[in-house]
Amino acid sequence: MAAWFIVIVLTGFIPNSMMMLGLIKIGQHPPFPLVAHVHAVLMASFLLLLLTQAVLVATGRTGLHRRLGPAGMVLAPAMIVTGLILVPTTYLTLWQGAHFGPPAGRQQMMWIVEALENVLLVQIIFGTLFAFFMTIGLKARERDAGFHKRMMILALAPLLPAAFDRITWLPTTNPTSFVATELYVLLAISPLFLWDVVRNR
Repeated sequence: MAAWFIVIVLTGFIPNSMMMLGLIKIGQHPPFPLVAHVHAVLMASFLLLLLTQAVLVATGRTGLHRRLGPAGMVLAPAMIVTGLILVPTTYLTLWQGAHFGPPAGRQQMMWIVEALENVLLVQIIFGTLFAFFMTIGLKARERDAGFHKRMMILALAPLLPAAFDRITWLPTTNPTSFVATELYVLLAISPLFLWDVVRNR
């Protein structure tokens, strides 16, 4: 599941980031704020930590798994804080670009600003769900390893729409409805539930 989440994130963000860098280079998009780079590094670190932790447990190295655990307790709050800063910062940066930026990029940025106005509340909900799953998962780490594992994986599920919304070849109902994105998330986490049904009954 950890490797699958990384594949989804890379599929969504690599082509999108390359396109955005191209737009920035020709002056049709404002540069990414520093907090966006910090958030990307934290998110990538968390995904790699999740994969590492899963591999360690699967190969019986639970001692090292426990020693690495505090890294997740640092990364998770840092991701939440940078996310809370990133959402309004991105909106403000694009709003300024749509109103005061180069004429060639204003129309495109105005469309992005209108879309962001529709997703601001959704982004707050995603961040809240991540914090919720992380908190109950971390609290369960000593008494119920299976529940801890599932919560760590499910904590990332609310963040997957950011990747799915950037995979342009997927059919979508956005921006009028987020149903398609939510269905993609459910599809992405379905192997976890299928595993429990088949293996653990």
